[in-house]
Amino acid sequence: MCIDLQGKVALVTGASRGIGAAVARDMAEHDAAVVINYLHAKDNAETIKNEIVAAGGRAIAVKADVRDRGAVDKMVAAAEKELGPIDILVNNANIDFPIQPFTEMTWPDIQAKLTGEIGAMVHCCQAVIPGMITKKYGKIVLISSTLSREAGYGFGAHCAAKAAMDSLARTMALELGPAGIHVNVVGPGLTRTDATAGMPPEVFTQTEAQTPLRRVAEPQDIANAVMFLASDMADHITGQYIPVDGGGLML
Repeated sequence: MCIDLQGKVALVTGASRGIGAAVARDMAEHDAAVVINYLHAKDNAETIKNEIVAAGGRAIAVKADVRDRGAVDKMVAAAEKELGPIDILVNNANIDFPIQPFTEMTWPDIQAKLTGEIGAMVHCCQAVIPGMITKKYGKIVLISSTLSREAGYGFGAHCAAKAAMDSLARTMALELGPAGIHVNVVGPGLTRTDATAGMPPEVFTQTEAQTPLRRVAEPQDIANAVMFLASDMADHITGQYIPVDGGGLML
């Protein structure tokens, strides 16, 4: 069985770079129409859109701060008008957070990450779920992190927010399953993206040495797992957390 998304419309948040860009390109390559969400990197988003259109696909680039419910609603309305109802949501947009020890963090630091991360997830999911319920079909894939399951020094806000995402995803899967909506989570390990480019080289070297497959992830590794969950091959999978980290989480 191959992945065939013909006739499907996919919304990928934070799709102008990194994991989101890899997912958006893959969705289009497998014949889905793609909504490329971005916040700041308009040129990147437009480049990806133009690539897809030049290859014979359908895509639009839409600016929206996914932490803002009004902006999300406008984005979804524009997407539905241009491409049709959303069948697949990939909740990927990165929400910035401070990297510092817990004793140095303030509540506003933690609160901003928690409310931003969960708010973005809730806004995007609630905006597309009514249409999915009407069609009795939907695939929601949430991009979390292996840090939702293991400690990371200085990453307290991120760990907490992603753990909350994982938990809420299970509730959504339980409640939405009867409506034909699948909700799953992909947990990337350390991945080479713009977001991690500033990390010291030794972080990557140490992680590779401690990982059974002896390398860190590339955006395409994460996109591959997302594509599987978005496809018919995962039609009997929901409420699951799938780490994509070369086996690191099992150690």
